Amino acid sequence: MIDEITDFLFSLKMTIFSGIFLLIGIVFMIFHISTPIYLNPAWGTVIISGIPMLLLAMTRLIREKWISSALLIAIAMVASLLIGEIFAAGEVAWIMALGALLEDWTVDRAKKGLKNLINLTPQTGRRIVNGIEETVGVDEIKIGDTLRILPGESVPVDGKIINGTTSVDQSIMTGEALPIDKEIGDEVFCGTMNMYGAIDISATSLGENSSLQKLIDLVKLADEKQAPTQRIADKWATWLVPVALLIAIAAWLITGDIQRGVTVLVVFCPCALILATPTAIMAAIGQATKYGVLIKSGEALETLGSLNTLVFDKTGTLTYGNLEVSDIIPLKDSLSKTDLLKIIASCEKLSEHPLAKAVVKNAEEYKIDIEEPQEFKMYPGKGVTCKNSYGTIYAGSSKFLNENNIDVNVDKYLNNLKHEGKASIIVGLNGEVSGLIGLSDVIREDSKNMIENLKDLGTDCILLTGDNKETANYFAKQVGINKVYGNLLPEEKLSWIEKLKSKGKKVCMIGDGVNDAPALKTSDVSVAMGSVGSEVAIEAADIALLGDDIGKIPYLKKLSNSTLFTIKANIAMSMTINALAIICSVLGLLNPITGAIVHNAGSCLVVLNAALLYDRHFDDSIKKIDTENVEHTHYHYHNDGEHSHSHENIDIIDEIVTKNGIKHLHAHKHTLTRKSCENYHN
Repeated sequence: MIDEITDFLFSLKMTIFSGIFLLIGIVFMIFHISTPIYLNPAWGTVIISGIPMLLLAMTRLIREKWISSALLIAIAMVASLLIGEIFAAGEVAWIMALGALLEDWTVDRAKKGLKNLINLTPQTGRRIVNGIEETVGVDEIKIGDTLRILPGESVPVDGKIINGTTSVDQSIMTGEALPIDKEIGDEVFCGTMNMYGAIDISATSLGENSSLQKLIDLVKLADEKQAPTQRIADKWATWLVPVALLIAIAAWLITGDIQRGVTVLVVFCPCALILATPTAIMAAIGQATKYGVLIKSGEALETLGSLNTLVFDKTGTLTYGNLEVSDIIPLKDSLSKTDLLKIIASCEKLSEHPLAKAVVKNAEEYKIDIEEPQEFKMYPGKGVTCKNSYGTIYAGSSKFLNENNIDVNVDKYLNNLKHEGKASIIVGLNGEVSGLIGLSDVIREDSKNMIENLKDLGTDCILLTGDNKETANYFAKQVGINKVYGNLLPEEKLSWIEKLKSKGKKVCMIGDGVNDAPALKTSDVSVAMGSVGSEVAIEAADIALLGDDIGKIPYLKKLSNSTLFTIKANIAMSMTINALAIICSVLGLLNPITGAIVHNAGSCLVVLNAALLYDRHFDDSIKKIDTENVEHTHYHYHNDGEHSHSHENIDIIDEIVTKNGIKHLHAHKHTLTRKSCENYHN
């Protein structure tokens, strides 16, 4: 009951009402409007802001054995009331309420992310009993039950496939960019999405033992481990309270004037000290928002400047998480790259698989005329087949082609693609292997430069990913990360974060997937990719990069350092003002009213100094992208007034010229330090 009353009276609406009463009291003083003491407008402030502050101080003192700054303010308020200084009592109470409100805005973390994660848990499943299908709640499913999962449905419990083949999107658990092909005997996880074929599974774990529930529990546990941040004033309150009381009592006894003692208590109140941290943090959060960075935790800002270890997820963080055709490898002299791309795009045109969509998109970018496939068939988790003007086509895995009597002997190419972290599609034409298509995730342009900047700042960079080790190693090498750990489940990522923290490291985790949420919660500071990241990851993180620009990390460190400097300057300024005001109070130069005004002026100065942080320029602190070794290739061509352009590799340009009758084509290959141009004329 007490907590509910305190929360209500400390709310924004009530704090505004409280401030209005205090403002009316100031107007009355300025225009010398006299009222009976019991009609003083400042009583409204005392009741609205003073009562919850008094309850808070007593609760902390009695229930939590905690001497907080609220106790000193409560003593000053009560002392002011006892000598009839209602305005002074209301002023210190309102400043305290304002500080508490600002503090709550900057350190509260939303719980919506955990709720969204819980909502991912399927509520029903299709159980097969004696050949009859029935829909049941997940709490009715037992280990060993046979469940059917149709395309587009989530897996209700962990299980093992006993019938059918498919591809499963298990990014929620591993963060892998590609759906994983599954067949009889393979495991599937609760909450993952069945993409294509219908499958039957045997339930292997239920409820609290399911993989998704364990992920939810990890996020809950990590959230509970986050200790509440005490205000600086509260940390110092243990000695502030007795010192203030001693000085006030001494001033009263020595001078015989109780007003001097009360004035000491009023000016001694650490309201400016309370405002020092939240106002600076709010200004910094506003500053970061202008640069497309959402900071949800003041504690994160304070920690960022001292972090020394940065841990990355791969897919969607260092990479875009979008597949593109990277290699076109014809294996027959009679086929050009354009022919091979046209053949497979035709076969994949009706497929919904992400690899198929990437192939078709690539062909469309080259303006290749894609044929309509005939007799199209899709085999979930294996591949596709069709007929077109070239003949009978099979496209998929080596196992799929072998099952259709096509001898596959392309291990050299497959191993090369796998070593580079690329997916592959083997193309069989009229009973023979005709070529391969390699597909790869795309590394963000600023990833390598950002890693170099962080290394220059003395930060250790580590890659933790659910992708296989070969893929992880390949991408890590491209961006310059030396410490790489792959094939990690969410609990293993979390375990690595805890291991690094146990060694005294200050760890920042950057990720974008649901599977990153436990690690994000556990790290000292966490950053989520705001545009491509899952909602759960964004809510779990302290910071969200709204434009997915990971190059902003050095900027964030600079902002953190400036914020800490502003906080320390505010503290020094507030302590200096308090010290001078205490001396003046003891000497009788201030009374409770003028002391409250001086006290308020100190708080205003702290707020103004913090506000300067909002307009400070930090963009020049972000190192320019070093593209000494980054190549960007751009092709521009035109044909009878029609213009187009491409960012693709140059190997296929001659074919484009030949096939499309292009009159002029200009290719520019350049870096920041050199440019080379090759002109092709048809």
